[in-house]
Amino acid sequence: MKKLTSFITLLIIVSIIQPSSLLAQASGYKVLGSIDIGGEGFWDYTYVDASTNMLFVSHGSKVHVIDLKTNKVVGEIKGLNGVHGIATAPEFGKGFISNGRNDTVTVFELKSLKVLRSIKVTGKNPDAIVYDPFSKKIFTFNGRTSNATAIDAATEIVVGTVSLDGKPEFSVSDNKGRMFVNIEDKNMIEEFDPQKLQVISKWSINPCKSPSGLAIDLKNNKLFSVGDNIMAVVDVKSGKVVKTLKIGSGVDACAFDPELNLAFSSNGEGTLSIIQEVSPTEFKVLDTIVTQKGLRTMALDAATHKVYLIGTLEGKDKKKSFGVLIVGRE
Repeated sequence: MKKLTSFITLLIIVSIIQPSSLLAQASGYKVLGSIDIGGEGFWDYTYVDASTNMLFVSHGSKVHVIDLKTNKVVGEIKGLNGVHGIATAPEFGKGFISNGRNDTVTVFELKSLKVLRSIKVTGKNPDAIVYDPFSKKIFTFNGRTSNATAIDAATEIVVGTVSLDGKPEFSVSDNKGRMFVNIEDKNMIEEFDPQKLQVISKWSINPCKSPSGLAIDLKNNKLFSVGDNIMAVVDVKSGKVVKTLKIGSGVDACAFDPELNLAFSSNGEGTLSIIQEVSPTEFKVLDTIVTQKGLRTMALDAATHKVYLIGTLEGKDKKKSFGVLIVGRE
């Protein structure tokens, strides 16, 4: 009995000294490696296309294309002008890139990466770009004109504009006829109809300030919006914030893994916050992974559960180079 008591006492002492190893449920995520691209300069979004198993990485005047089977750069889409985001419409074999400096969208062939044409949008500074499989439309979210441009993915023709109440950031679709977009300067989410191109609802997500990244759990009808140190979990049906969670600072992107029920936020401070959806009504911070400072945007490969963060990486030799940091589970 004395031995058992001593053992329990030892466990309590060790758990106080090292709570993360004994008390917290580990996510199993860690930095697995990196992909060197090289160079410096502006970057923004990155995107995983599941149909080709390719990672598209924005970088100044080009988009790098990486084969995720080999982690090698296999192509580039050049001649862009202030690239922000990438979206693909696999059923049409096309990709679309938003160019913030000249208010256009570059259309390219998904298989060959050949540039097909340039489309002028109906606003200024197209930033986030998203494909909605329900309406078969590409939407650009135009930061300086508080609107979104709708483009028919099949014909590549601009078919209309959605007027919004403020500066739009990222958007997601429920794949059933509704889309949601963060409004950064109003601390809210707007819901709109991608067919009628009309706003349906406006939801405050306070205390989440300056929301940027947005992700959706299609099964449990939850949105995950990230802003200044806060992730807000929003019920899609009611528009109510059901939970707020503390995340790292400098966040820009968010993703949700439907198989693992995990939400991720990439934080410019140099961390990756991992949130567990325990149930449709219970959420908790599961883990915080140390990445590198400045890595504020990311993409999730739902098939492998790996997260790809982009930015200027510092190697073991202290030299800096643009690239991709890979975080996952072994």
